[in-house]
Amino acid sequence: MKRSILVLPGGGYAGHAPHEGEPVAEWIRGLGWDARVVEYPVKTRHPGPLQAVQRELAAERAAGYEQVGILGFSAGGHLAGHAMLVKDAADRPDFAILCYPVTTMQASTHIGSRTNLLGPRPSWWAKRAVSLPRLVTPETKPMFIWTTAGDHGVEYADHAYPLGQALARHNVEHDFHVFAEGGHGLGFAEGKPAAAWRELCAAWLERF
Repeated sequence: MKRSILVLPGGGYAGHAPHEGEPVAEWIRGLGWDARVVEYPVKTRHPGPLQAVQRELAAERAAGYEQVGILGFSAGGHLAGHAMLVKDAADRPDFAILCYPVTTMQASTHIGSRTNLLGPRPSWWAKRAVSLPRLVTPETKPMFIWTTAGDHGVEYADHAYPLGQALARHNVEHDFHVFAEGGHGLGFAEGKPAAAWRELCAAWLERF
């Protein structure tokens, strides 16, 4: 079976963090999956980044991949989750791995991602439309989510927790991990307790 995971680095929808790109794809390849980094458009208004990722998902299916997952960090986590949850999508990933993700555009934290994606003064409806917790349904595919209690760039109480609550409320299969230490943008989190996310994620991927 051909299996692939698309990797979406973070960067606040303003750039791509190198340490969240190719090193992560290389690690995934070591687990027996194909993987590649998607350099989705940045400093580009919605739905540009989402449409770009949807094209990449379609390309993977066209290339014969029977299982296609998606992994994203921070703003890339928002984009990965959005690709999973957006309504009426022709191609969706079979699972998503979200690392310290931005999940809502309605919170007062990490406003930079919102500004880059929606502009400086988005409407309430525009913010709501791209906020992941409200897009979860009982048909949502499995998710693996990790973050840290020390992340004050993307506060877990504003972002990861509401998404986890929505998944639980709709009985969606998910693994959810909050590590006590660590700030934002950790990547592999080497030397920190959060480094355990890789081992946990690798075990979770074995089910696929």
